[in-house]
Amino acid sequence: MNAMPREPLQGELTVKTGTRTELVNVTRKVAEILPAAFSGICHVFVPHTTAAVTINENADPDVGHDILAEIGRLVPDHNPVFRHAEGNSAAHVKAALLGSGVSIPVARGKLMLGTWQGIFFCEFDGPRSRRIVVQLTPAPDS
Repeated sequence: MNAMPREPLQGELTVKTGTRTELVNVTRKVAEILPAAFSGICHVFVPHTTAAVTINENADPDVGHDILAEIGRLVPDHNPVFRHAEGNSAAHVKAALLGSGVSIPVARGKLMLGTWQGIFFCEFDGPRSRRIVVQLTPAPDS
């Protein structure tokens, strides 16, 4: 007989940003939510339309600078084709390009990120106080 799947665990983080655009490394905060014996999938979701989440290098802060610089070049804050009345169209486009969620495998309470990888909250319409939802889905046989 197959066992019924267990309900996912869920947590929430708050991130306060200080500038219009910035990357905030939230890897440690996400890892603190993980129970020690947990194995499965950790899904990190940003419930905002002008923010995103991504995984990238966390060893050299210049990488984050370069990411924001290039996204800013590709999607400038002021573009005459933007029609959204709030004036933050660029933030919406940037968030759409990077996406609102990432999923990371977890084994025995540890995020299975690569050596240089970190989880970054991406602010494109700050400064603000933002929410991050973390949902843990257990592996079927754990």
